[in-house]
Amino acid sequence: MVTFKELKNDLPAGIVVFLVAVPLCLGIAMASGAPLFSGIIAGFVGGIVVTLISGSQLGVSGPAAGLAVIVLHAIEGLGSFEVFLSAVVLAGVMQLVLGFLKAGSIGYYFPSSVIKGMLSGIGVIIILKQIPHAFGYDESYEGSLHFLEPSGETTFSLIFNSLRYISPAAVIISALSLAILIFWDTVLSKKGKIFQIIQGPLVVVVLGIVLNLVFLNAFPEMALRANHLVELPVAMSVGGFFQQFTAPDFSRILTYEVLMLAGTLAVVASLETLLCLEATDKLDPQKRISPANRELKAQGVGNIVSGLIGGLPVTQVIVRSSANIQSGGRTKLSALIHGVLILASVIAIPGLLNLIPLASLAAILFVVGYKLAKPACSKPCTVVA
Repeated sequence: MVTFKELKNDLPAGIVVFLVAVPLCLGIAMASGAPLFSGIIAGFVGGIVVTLISGSQLGVSGPAAGLAVIVLHAIEGLGSFEVFLSAVVLAGVMQLVLGFLKAGSIGYYFPSSVIKGMLSGIGVIIILKQIPHAFGYDESYEGSLHFLEPSGETTFSLIFNSLRYISPAAVIISALSLAILIFWDTVLSKKGKIFQIIQGPLVVVVLGIVLNLVFLNAFPEMALRANHLVELPVAMSVGGFFQQFTAPDFSRILTYEVLMLAGTLAVVASLETLLCLEATDKLDPQKRISPANRELKAQGVGNIVSGLIGGLPVTQVIVRSSANIQSGGRTKLSALIHGVLILASVIAIPGLLNLIPLASLAAILFVVGYKLAKPACSKPCTVVA
């Protein structure tokens, strides 16, 4: 059940997750070879539909980078995005069945060392992936967590190439943003409630927009170009907005290719969700345990809805879930707020969101990645030579 008792913490956390989620949704859609708006659909379906059904208090659902390769090959193999959507709907039905069969219990058998290793690894990957964006080299968009980029480059070659295309404006924005985030987290957050209500990531996003507008007017040669900013699809009318939704084609739903794809999506999405669910519970400061079978049911309903209106498959995702926790989220209201904001923003203010520099978001994700990857011991650490 959604409550408003922690609104002062959940509202700023939801806004932060929303700001992180928008470019991730777009980037995963791009990496999947799907329409960009399909990533946005999966984002608000995961944030609203899945959250309302889920029993996880801090988990955030949406399109997952881990499914991007499967989706890319599936769309190419089927030759139709609409047919692919029918497989997403069918995968959701399968997940729903798995939930009622209580298959979620498999998640309880993941060793804690695997969870901690996964979190640390994802933290390092997040940091590496954001370095090019901090320098202003945005050849590869947000979203991919794979070593091999869609452009053919690797994570490390992308970092080295970014050193040849450094944008002074991006470096200034990312450096100032990172400094503010560290100072906010270590000093200001302990100085008063106002600094706990107004979160550092919100400040750096506003700062990034303002600084780039200053560059645009005072030093136009330094201003960030469109590919250095968030790129949301902008509908010119109400009719144009609804035309971005796509209905599935069920004419081939009983063919071998669609059935196999649906089964693959259901299994991979369920395993990814259960692993993320366990990891999120371990990050939860209150150590709450989320019901795994209920989560499978929630994800199943989410994928049915997402597939029916043209969205990518959804899972619970660790990057947004960890950002939610690190930003002070306390209940599922923060995830719901993030989903509502995604939907509201693409309707009302897509142009404003397109002013957000990726360098600002890179700084936010640097901090998220560091908090996931940093070594920590419940007891004094012993160094073994």
